[in-house]
Parts: sequence; structure tokens; C-alpha cells
Amino acid sequence: MSHLAQLNLKTVQRSQQKDPVIARRDKLATAIEEQGKVLVAALAGNEYTVKVKRWQTNDAGERTWVEHDKRVRAWFFEQDGGWYVQCKYGARPVPLSDKGNAVFVKDLAAVQGVLEAFYAACAAGEFDAALSELAVRKRK
Repeated sequence: MSHLAQLNLKTVQRSQQKDPVIARRDKLATAIEEQGKVLVAALAGNEYTVKVKRWQTNDAGERTWVEHDKRVRAWFFEQDGGWYVQCKYGARPVPLSDKGNAVFVKDLAAVQGVLEAFYAACAAGEFDAALSELAVRKRK
């Protein structure tokens, strides 16, 4: 008797595709969490960086896998006597409403509350329509 004959065999097509709305929501939620780390570093007076690996040619002409620090850009900036906070999908700011694309707060410590509100809105699906529009690449 064959070894395969003892097994329960079936034909299946594996579905690996994730719902694009959920994938965009997860991507934005991860970015908001990372901005929380950027804020903590900014409050401490430091710059937040992440380690990334790249191929680089060394002096001998060999390509090697090298680790570099990559600076993460903050979604918040100081202007007009306070801080503006934008929610971004990639490099594009997400429109928060018809009124604007940024939230104004008086001090840097208040940015944490805005990031928490962004995370809650993302988890509730409030950004889904705006993210769908931003995900479409426009032709030049």
C-alpha cells in the first residue's frame, strides 16, 4: 500500500489575498503606532530612527547586506504658535473632513491625544473612504 493512499487528499486553491480595505486600514494603524514612537522620541529631544537593511558595494567591489538607520518623518510640526498634526497614508495627508486635513493643538504633549483619536477612527473604519481615494494612483 502506498504511503499517500493513507492520507486524506483534497484539491484546494489557497486564497492569500487580503481584503484591500482591511489591508489599508492595517497599514494606517501601524503607521499611527509608529508616530506614537516618533512623538515619544520628540518629547525626549531625540530623533526616532528604524533599522533598515540595504545592499551596498564595499571597497572590494562585493555587494553586501548592510544595516542603516532610517529617519521616520513626523506627522506633526510646529507653526502658528502651536502644533499641527496630519494623518498620512504614505506621503499624502488624509483629508479629515471638508474643513481641513490637520488638527491644531497648543503643545507637543497634546499630540498624543490626537494620535489616539486617529487610531480609534482608523479602527472604526472612518478613514476607509478617504484611504480608497488616496490608494488610487493618479496619472500625470
